Amino acid sequence: MSGLVNALVIVAVVAVVIGRQFRARRIDTDRRWWVLPAVLAVVALREPGILDAHHHTESAVLLGVELVIGLATGAGWAWTTRLWVEEDGAVWSKSTKASGGVWIVGIALRVGLFALGAAVGVHQDSSALMLGLAATLLVRSGILVWRAQSHIGAAGSAPAYGFDMARPARKERA
Repeated sequence: MSGLVNALVIVAVVAVVIGRQFRARRIDTDRRWWVLPAVLAVVALREPGILDAHHHTESAVLLGVELVIGLATGAGWAWTTRLWVEEDGAVWSKSTKASGGVWIVGIALRVGLFALGAAVGVHQDSSALMLGLAATLLVRSGILVWRAQSHIGAAGSAPAYGFDMARPARKERA
């Protein structure tokens, strides 16, 4: 895929994922939550320009930092997501304002990383950003599934971050 197509895929995935996460959604712990991140990673890794041919070390370091930012963003997003158990035992989630803050910080760090790479003359391909997004989604989904499994059958468990029983969130059909 060309860089423009990769950029469009990244923007579309981010828009869909973020838009869906700020609405109440049922967490299905039996689903294959890792499929979308795996597809994004495969698409990113099959691109030949993930590392700059003239600056292998620098571009590998930038890619590593991109992955660390992705992992941290995914973990921060997952831990700032509100979880609750309904009376039927279903676990629901909804991102909070803090989750939005995590995304803003993650995007700012990525922009700074891109600027740093441009300043040192490293060509950065959109596939590195796609791989970072895959890492973000994989970690976030994995942590949410793990948290949801710990809530199953424990309706009286301690509330998660942002938990508010007095104000039930609007449900959305999946």
